[in-house]
Amino acid sequence: MTNNLSAVLSGAVAMASFATTLFFARFWRQTSDVFFLLFALAFAIDTVSRAALGLTETSDELEPVFYVLRLAMFGLIILAIMLKNRSR
Repeated sequence: MTNNLSAVLSGAVAMASFATTLFFARFWRQTSDVFFLLFALAFAIDTVSRAALGLTETSDELEPVFYVLRLAMFGLIILAIMLKNRSR
């Protein structure tokens, strides 16, 4: 029962991350700002990570594959913020 609930919740978070990816991709197309592109890529990685987590039989989301994907996602977000705030 808890495994099914976990898969459903992972799917819901993956769907929300995908919607957020589309949101940032649309703003990137309108503005050509790298900030929005990096955020779209970060949430695309999160979408893949959450969908894979929901579709696999892993017992722990701290498995190296999922951890590395989330590390890459947060690294892209930090990079986007740093690039946006650097002095011109």
